[in-house]
Amino acid sequence: MNGTRTEARRLVASVLDGLPLVSKTKVILCPPFVLLDEVNNQISRSAVGLGAQNCSAEKSGAFTGEVSVSMLLESGCQYVIIGHSERRTLYGEGDALVAKKFAAARAAGLIPIFCVGELLEERESGKTQEVVARQLDAVLELEGVAALGQSIIAYEPVWAIGTGRTATPAQAQEVHAFIRSRIAAKDPKISDQISILYGGSVKASNSAELFSMPDIDGGLIGGASLQANEFLAICKAT
Repeated sequence: MNGTRTEARRLVASVLDGLPLVSKTKVILCPPFVLLDEVNNQISRSAVGLGAQNCSAEKSGAFTGEVSVSMLLESGCQYVIIGHSERRTLYGEGDALVAKKFAAARAAGLIPIFCVGELLEERESGKTQEVVARQLDAVLELEGVAALGQSIIAYEPVWAIGTGRTATPAQAQEVHAFIRSRIAAKDPKISDQISILYGGSVKASNSAELFSMPDIDGGLIGGASLQANEFLAICKAT
C-alpha cells in the first residue's frame, strides 16, 4: 500500500525505460487495485505482465470492499497474488480460503502467484516443511496437481518479509527443492516446468546469489520494487 498515482506513473516509466537491458526476464507488475488501470495503460505496448495483489474468492455479491476476479480481468490483469504472507498473518486468511481464491482466479483465466511460507517460530521449531506442505496441499486437494501447471509458486518466509533479514541461498534452495519434489511426486512434468519464486527481502545486493540456486527461478519483490534502479538490477540478476 505505497505510492500516489504520480509516483506510480514515474516508477513504471523508469522500469520500462530500463527493461531493454534485461529483455530476457519476464516482469510482472502488481500495483494496488486503484492503480491497475493506470499501470495497464502504461505497459500495454510492452511485454510486461499485469497482476493484482489480492482477489476475492467470490464471483460477485454483497461483499463490500472486495474485488472480484472478473473486475481484475476488466482492468487488464493476467496474474493475481494469492495467499501473500501479509494476507495470511495480518488478515487471517487460512489455507482453505487461500485455496478457494486460487480456484477462483484460475477458473477466471488468471494465473495465480501462489504464496507459501513459514513464521519465525515455525522455522525455529523445525516445522518449515510441515507448514509449507500444508499450505501447498490445501490447493492440491481442492484443485489437483494439474492446476499448478497454470500457476506460479512463491516461497516467502514470513520472518524475512520487510525485516531486512533474508534466508541464505542455501536455506531458500532447501525449501524450493522441497516444494518441487512434493509436486514431482504427483507429476514430474509439472514439477520441472513450474516457476518457483523467492520472496523475502530480495535486494540487488543478494539477488544474483539467490537466483543462482537451481530451484530458485526468480523473485517476488517487495520494498525493493519501489526503486526503479534497484528493481532493474534484480531483474538483470535473473
